Amino acid sequence: MPTIQWFPGHMSKARRQIQENLKYIDFVTILADARLPLSSQNPMLNKIVGDKSKLLVLNKADLADKQETAKWCAYYKKEGLKVLAINAKEQGVIKQINGAAKALMSAKFEHLHKKGIQSNMMRTMIIGIPNVGKSTLMNRLAGKKIASVGNKPGITKGQQWLKTNKDLEILDTPGILWPKFEDQFVGLKLALTGAIKDNILPMDEVTIFGLNYFKKHYPERLQEYFNGIDLSEEAPEIIMNMTQKLGFRDDYDRFYSFFIKAVRNGKLGPYTLDKVVDLNGNN
Repeated sequence: MPTIQWFPGHMSKARRQIQENLKYIDFVTILADARLPLSSQNPMLNKIVGDKSKLLVLNKADLADKQETAKWCAYYKKEGLKVLAINAKEQGVIKQINGAAKALMSAKFEHLHKKGIQSNMMRTMIIGIPNVGKSTLMNRLAGKKIASVGNKPGITKGQQWLKTNKDLEILDTPGILWPKFEDQFVGLKLALTGAIKDNILPMDEVTIFGLNYFKKHYPERLQEYFNGIDLSEEAPEIIMNMTQKLGFRDDYDRFYSFFIKAVRNGKLGPYTLDKVVDLNGNN
C-alpha cells in the first residue's frame, strides 16, 4: 500500500490557529476515539502542544472493548496523563469533564488562592482528528446545539469559543489529520471507523483488514452476525461467499458497504483496533 497523503487547506490553517491560541488556554483537551486510543491521536498536534497540560478524553467508549479501554486508561495514567473514557451523548459527561479539568488545574488554583485570587476560571482547547465526536461533545457541554454534527469526517471547519458554565470555556477546532500515514495499518483503522473519507482507501482493502482483525480478535462476533460464515476461509473467499449468501449476487461493493457500516454502527459489538499489547509493533 502506498503512503496515504491527506492534508486539505482548512486543516493547515487550523494547525496554525492552534499554535497561535495555545497561549490563551490553561490546558489542552485531546479528544480521541476509544476504539483507536493511539491511532486516532494526531502526532503532529501532540508535537505542537508540547509541554502544555493535557486531558486525554477517549470518546465513543460505548462502542469500544471495555477491557481494552481499561488497559489504555491505565497505560496513559502511568505515562502521567489525565485520562477519561466517555460517551459524549450521555448527560453525565458534563460532570466528568468538569471534574477532570478541576483536578488538572488544582495546583494552579491553589497558587492563585494563596495570592488572594479566587478565580476558578479554566480555558481549554479541544483538538482531535475528524469524526471523533467533537461537535457532539461541544453540544453536550453547552446544553444546546451549537455545532454541526454528522457521521462524516470534516463537518466542523472553523473555531468557536464555548462557555459551558461559570468555570470552563472551551475552544473548538476542526478535526485535523496529519499530512500522511506512514503506517498502513493506521490508515486502515481510521478508514474502518470512518475517521477518513471513504474515497481515500479502497473499500475492498478496508473490508479485508476488518475481516482479518475480527477473525483474530473477535471471531464470535462474526459468527453471531453473519449466519453461515466460514472462518477457516481467507478473507477474499469469505467476501465472495457472504456476498452470495446475503443475496447481493456478485455486487461485492455492496458487501463492503454492508460490512463496514455494521462495524461502524456497533452491529458486531464493541471492539478496539488498538491494543496496549501491540505497542511494541506487533499487529
